Amino acid sequence: MNRTPHPLIKPATEIGPLVIFFIANGHYGIFVGTAAFMAATALALAVSYQLERRIPVMPGVTAIFVLIFGGLTLWLHNDLFIKVKPTIIDLLFAAILGGGMLAGRPLLKPLLSTVLPGLTDLGWRKLTWRWATFFVLLAVLNEVLWRNFSTNFWVDAKLFLVMPLTIAFSFAQIPLIRRHVVEEAAGSGGTGP
Repeated sequence: MNRTPHPLIKPATEIGPLVIFFIANGHYGIFVGTAAFMAATALALAVSYQLERRIPVMPGVTAIFVLIFGGLTLWLHNDLFIKVKPTIIDLLFAAILGGGMLAGRPLLKPLLSTVLPGLTDLGWRKLTWRWATFFVLLAVLNEVLWRNFSTNFWVDAKLFLVMPLTIAFSFAQIPLIRRHVVEEAAGSGGTGP
């Protein structure tokens, strides 16, 4: 039995909850938006598990924080919790990646080695430091956004600013990855330009 999911399923489970948050917030406000975000995140995690028979680490951690901070937002009727959630998650990811690097372990490698086979140790180190730095920058951006703009602007920025920045940053890593991939072809003798 072929268990290969449709190629759009994975992006849909990652971006879908954010789109639902955006739509629900636009129509019904931050509290209904938060409840919809929590439900969509839990559903996306269940779909990911059903397809992969495992819970991916980063989406799993994100889901835990969405449920905790979303729950606090609804229980205490205070949107501060859902607004600081991205800052805390981004700083947590930065700390984990940076701490791993200080311990001599590029922790992106066990997460992404099946996606990026052949990446050299130097490549993993550079990529890990770049992502750790990017997560810090995302945390700073989130703080600027929620502290200085309306709730609706903050929600819009999650979808129309933070998501495109993350995608652009991911694509910007392609030259680094290409430079640090071990060539499989016999006699290639190098790691690229």
